[in-house]
Amino acid sequence: MSEAIAFDTHRFVKRLTQTGFTEAQAEALADEQVHLLNSNLATKQNLLEFEGKLERKLAEVKADVLVLKWMVGLVIVVEILPLLTSLF
Repeated sequence: MSEAIAFDTHRFVKRLTQTGFTEAQAEALADEQVHLLNSNLATKQNLLEFEGKLERKLAEVKADVLVLKWMVGLVIVVEILPLLTSLF
């Protein structure tokens, strides 16, 4: 489940009103900021879940590469070695 990002809207509104924004403008900006933070940023939990998935996929790829290495080695032995022995 996704967590909400902690954002101090009161401090944000207070700071904007101190610099000349109306309270309505500051509150509208604070609402949008909260929405953007909660919809577009990954939480630590999101990143940990992604890291786990990525590590599992990487392990699968490494296993596939190992199989391919053995297959190439076998092809070399089966195909190239007889060719070399016929030359010498």
